[in-house]
Amino acid sequence: MTAIRARLLAGLALPLGALAGCGGGESGGSVASTPTPTPVSVTSSATPAPTPTPTVNYDTAEYRRSNAAAQAQALTAYNAGATGAGVLVGVIDSGVDATSSEFAGRISPLSADFAGSRGIQDEGGHGTAVSDVLLGARNDTGIHGVAFNATLLALRTDTPGTCASATGGSDGCTHNDNNIAAALDAAVSARARVVNISLGGTPANTRLRGAIDRATAAGTIIVIAAGNEGVTNPVAANNPDMLAQVANDPIARGLVIIAGATDSTGVLADFSNRAGNGATNYLAALGSRVRAVDETGTSYLYSGTSFAAPVISGAVALIAQAFPTLTPAQIVALLYRSADDRGATGVDTVYGNGEINLARAFGPIGSLSLPGSAVPVSLSANATLGGAMGDAVKGSLSAVIRDEFGRDFGVDLAPTLTRTAVRRTLAGGLALLGRNLSAAGGRTSFALAIDDRESARPLMLTSREAGQARVLAGSMTIAVSKDLKLGFGGGVGADGLLPDAQHSREPAFLVTDRSLDRAPLGAFAVRQAFGRIGVTLAAESGQMQLWQRGEVGPMADGVRRYAYSQVSAGVDGRAGPVALTAKLSRLDERATVLGSRFGAALGGNGAVSWFADVGATVSPGENMRLGATWRRGWTGLGANSVRGHSVLLTQGLSGTVTRDNLWVAGDSLALRYSEPLRVTGGGLDLLALGSMPQLLSLTPSGRERDWEAVYARPLGRGWLTANTYLRRQAGHYATAPDDLGAAVRYSFGF
Repeated sequence: MTAIRARLLAGLALPLGALAGCGGGESGGSVASTPTPTPVSVTSSATPAPTPTPTVNYDTAEYRRSNAAAQAQALTAYNAGATGAGVLVGVIDSGVDATSSEFAGRISPLSADFAGSRGIQDEGGHGTAVSDVLLGARNDTGIHGVAFNATLLALRTDTPGTCASATGGSDGCTHNDNNIAAALDAAVSARARVVNISLGGTPANTRLRGAIDRATAAGTIIVIAAGNEGVTNPVAANNPDMLAQVANDPIARGLVIIAGATDSTGVLADFSNRAGNGATNYLAALGSRVRAVDETGTSYLYSGTSFAAPVISGAVALIAQAFPTLTPAQIVALLYRSADDRGATGVDTVYGNGEINLARAFGPIGSLSLPGSAVPVSLSANATLGGAMGDAVKGSLSAVIRDEFGRDFGVDLAPTLTRTAVRRTLAGGLALLGRNLSAAGGRTSFALAIDDRESARPLMLTSREAGQARVLAGSMTIAVSKDLKLGFGGGVGADGLLPDAQHSREPAFLVTDRSLDRAPLGAFAVRQAFGRIGVTLAAESGQMQLWQRGEVGPMADGVRRYAYSQVSAGVDGRAGPVALTAKLSRLDERATVLGSRFGAALGGNGAVSWFADVGATVSPGENMRLGATWRRGWTGLGANSVRGHSVLLTQGLSGTVTRDNLWVAGDSLALRYSEPLRVTGGGLDLLALGSMPQLLSLTPSGRERDWEAVYARPLGRGWLTANTYLRRQAGHYATAPDDLGAAVRYSFGF
């Protein structure tokens, strides 16, 4: 016996309209009834659209009245140029109002009546309303469809006479499985990209199953309404309508989408069948109080999964136009992957894959890479710039990226280049917690910095001592002979192990150069004197510290550490009141570039830097010293598939004036001006971000300048030290507020 496809309607009337939808029914045409829909005015009271900035302004009053398209966030698709133009969309239903301006010039001549010879003119209104939601014209009248420029293939299958006297546009309409099968075959022959079936009832008969098999084999996507049994038959509504469950069958090949209905808040409508056993193939869209016109041109608010289905079909048309290389399976997967997750996390038995979101579908999805390569790209963090680069990268950084669906997008990567936090000076400079121990005897001296807090990390001690304290840093100096000294350190850098002629009497400044925020782990130095000339060789290893944003949210923000090593050779000498120093250093970074971190899209990490340091101290009188230092650096960045070879130039300087025995015996006053190490030239020569190479400058617009005064004097058993400082454009940020600070310290030995 030939099955009859019956359209079920939600039996509930709303004050501003009526519900008309599809769902499950029994063979033979048994249907639930609904009151005649009440016309609703479509005069807009919305705020006029803003002055358009693109060539075409799609955010119009008509779009805002088109609640199905608006809730699906179709505006993003329109602004990307997708309107459905050139895409053929099949609608198997009760025909369409062929005289309506909503479809003028966009009804395919292949449209036909598959249940008789009546033509495609709609008698019940359901097919017209469904088609209006899917592709109604954008003409500043009423609403427009989701894919308003698509071409309609109207495939009429209502049994003659069943819709002519239908109440509310649907009551009594039936559709024969064989007619639906013939219509589906015709859609495949016409090369329709998607076919909308806002019908329901008993499982598909053999002939209809064969047509579905042929359609999906040909790559035609089919969207079937989930059913409206949520109120009338809640138990049955736990799963989709029996016809829609064909999506779970192997003949569907993953190309049959079950359309559930949500309300304006994104909650599944009470009348809608839930995802149930069809969860992996289920997608929801607005299906409650959807604006559309019937076959008389009268506007109504319709409700039912019948009107969620054309929203999804329209989305398929937009994606098919915008991304013609996507396969049908990729289009379906894209809709599922980009959906808003509703209900339980992930695919669930109520919302299935969630609610359609075209804004997300028209953005990059999944793993991203540079076109033609496997180089990954992030849309959140492609670099974290360290202190030497400050506020560099103020403009845009255009790039072409490819998502896992093979789609190319033009993006600006500049917002993905973040900056490390600007450090305040006092907290680290005071170091009030813990103890400093030192001792000297004969030719050997040592010093330890110990933290009594339990949270501190141990460096070296016996197990018993480690239970009481944590060694933060330690150093030892051994005088092998009068002219030869060795220095060893843990937690300290090589520069402080064996002070040279210039730095042997350095004042206790708080502001130090942290542009390269290093945490030394171990160091070694050896100094050989040749009369008034000293030669120092040193090496150290440690970790670059960089504050970075976490990938999973603010709770994951924090300091990350990356290994480095450094070797240096220096010479110093004194001639009367003048002391001179010169040093050449090589800094090897395995996973950073001058303390900054770059993702693969910007060429990755690792760099070798050479630094030349020169300094001079002049003592014009017994109690006066003038000092100056200057550092110049060259950092080489190797070429790879993303960038060419380039060199970064860096510079830092300082000048100091010190007066001893100023007011009391043994006191001192020192003034210093300094500019921490800063990138002054060069950048990343990026080759693969787009069609043209780009030079990403890493020179900050800000330039930190520091002034500090420190006064120290003996007092009682110890020393009183007072500091005050001013940092302008701290961290090389042009917009950074002034950092003004002062501190008073008292230290004594026992």
